Amino acid sequence: MNNPIQPKIGGTFIPVKNIEAARDWYCDLLGMQATDEIVHGHLYVVRLQDGHNLILDQKIYAKRKKNTVPLFHFNTDDIQQSHQYIHDFEAHNVSEIEFDEFFTFEDPDGNVLMICECSND
Repeated sequence: MNNPIQPKIGGTFIPVKNIEAARDWYCDLLGMQATDEIVHGHLYVVRLQDGHNLILDQKIYAKRKKNTVPLFHFNTDDIQQSHQYIHDFEAHNVSEIEFDEFFTFEDPDGNVLMICECSND
């Protein structure tokens, strides 16, 4: 039997307390235009450039456990500029840059995210 599972991730679910507020925060963070496309009253899909989707989900917020590690990381070509941008954006609990390549921060719902300057070597 051939394996029908594709080796790529289509989406990452992020538990959020308020779908509209989370939609606006993530779209502002990424410099994207928010739409009114809230699905089933509790989901909003942030469509990223690489085909991956962030799926903000208000329904799973109460079932979540507090994360202490990042859910995923956003890529950057300039870790210093990104760190300053996140500070100016007023994200929560912004860490210092570690190993000159990554730092973490929290969204308004306490989800831990990371920015990483990954080499293409």
